[in-house]
Amino acid sequence: MIITRSPLRVTLGGGGTDLPSYYRQHGGFLIAAAIDKYVYVTVMRPFVPGIFLKYSKLEHVERVDEVQHPIIREATRMLEFKTPQIEITTLADIPAGTGLGSSGSFTTALLKALYAHRRRLVHPNELARLACEVEIDRLKEPIGKQDQYIAAYGGLTCFHFHPNEEVEAIPLQVSMDTLFDLEDNLLLFFTGFARNAGSILKDQDVRSQKSDQEMLHNLHYVKELALRSQKALETGRTNEFGEILHEHWEHKKRRSNGMSNPHIDEWYELARKSGAIGGKLVGAGGGGFLMFYAEDRARLRHAMKKAGLEEVRFCFDFEGTKILFG
Repeated sequence: MIITRSPLRVTLGGGGTDLPSYYRQHGGFLIAAAIDKYVYVTVMRPFVPGIFLKYSKLEHVERVDEVQHPIIREATRMLEFKTPQIEITTLADIPAGTGLGSSGSFTTALLKALYAHRRRLVHPNELARLACEVEIDRLKEPIGKQDQYIAAYGGLTCFHFHPNEEVEAIPLQVSMDTLFDLEDNLLLFFTGFARNAGSILKDQDVRSQKSDQEMLHNLHYVKELALRSQKALETGRTNEFGEILHEHWEHKKRRSNGMSNPHIDEWYELARKSGAIGGKLVGAGGGGFLMFYAEDRARLRHAMKKAGLEEVRFCFDFEGTKILFG
């Protein structure tokens, strides 16, 4: 039996510039942080032939082409399981569709497990590249690359997405004091809304491909905000980072009408009045988790709890996708 674990993530700046429709023309840059909430995948060889899948559904099929789960189907196709005899099970700390990059984390965990099952090593950069091939190239999802790369690498990492498809991963150079400050003062609250990231990102993808000037200007500005965030964090100016988060959210909302809703706007304003310097929805938008950088954690927690939002506490993960047992 092989058991793998892949971290979920929060985006600290530059989200949206990792879509191929943008970085292939202009280059993308973002900062992401892996957190200690995980997707787990187990792979084992059952006693009888066939493909046995256990996720939110149960599947038992004889051939790869019969698999309904698209990511599992394409991953096993890619590794050329011609006469499969395999059982795959998946679990997660946080439900899918909540903006923490669960799809990319699942894909990296699955590929890591399948490679280990075949007794093959895979480097984090190659693992992320293969995960992107599954989701973006094979399944044609209108999504970016950050989820797969931060899941594979872990840590607090700056990613440069180059037009030639190369991805450069550089650790964010923060002091231990800044690291602890971020873990203490970055707070996550679940909005209660789940959504499909692909549907939110499709409009951005189409408009970027058509060189829509309003969309491109927005993404150019968001990329600059990410570079400013990097400088602020690497020099220990965490309050300034919180202010940039607020500026980022104001620009992010302008990309799509589905980015926010009256409930999210109300909670965001409440948080700003209750100790949050700045914040944003994590992920594509439309639901999932609100993340805030807080000046007064206790007051913010009290206000969000009173408003009915559940907090999910977290620390950063520095291991990335890894084998737990095998």
